[in-house]
Amino acid sequence: MHKSFLAFTAAALVGSPLMADELILTPTEMSFEDAAFAVESAIVGRGLVIDYTSHVGDMLERTRADIGSDVVLFTNANIYLFCSAATSREVMEADWQNIAYCPYGVQVIERPGEAVVIGYVHRDEATMAPVNDLLAAIVDEATF
Repeated sequence: MHKSFLAFTAAALVGSPLMADELILTPTEMSFEDAAFAVESAIVGRGLVIDYTSHVGDMLERTRADIGSDVVLFTNANIYLFCSAATSREVMEADWQNIAYCPYGVQVIERPGEAVVIGYVHRDEATMAPVNDLLAAIVDEATF
């Protein structure tokens, strides 16, 4: 069974050009806390549920010494993961393999000495346009 899955995966990838995704970052003049609240409000205000908040900045800082690094990557960094039943169905009916991109994420990032940015990954696949539009609208609302 495992071999057939691998064969299917390899067959699905043959002839498939690799698409380039892009991280879209929008600078804000907000504090990290205000930006995080704005993102949470923009997601929940659409009737969506935040399934998970990844506190990636905290994790990287907490483990920095254990890894042997002295580089502080982020002052704060969270990723808010959620899904939209309607948008997900639309993109997955167009291409069932879009399941790989769900849940969707919006990042709130603060780097040392830099302004807070809010971002998302823009997927290059044409069938992901509805998700790109949803994520862009959330970031637009959060950044006013």
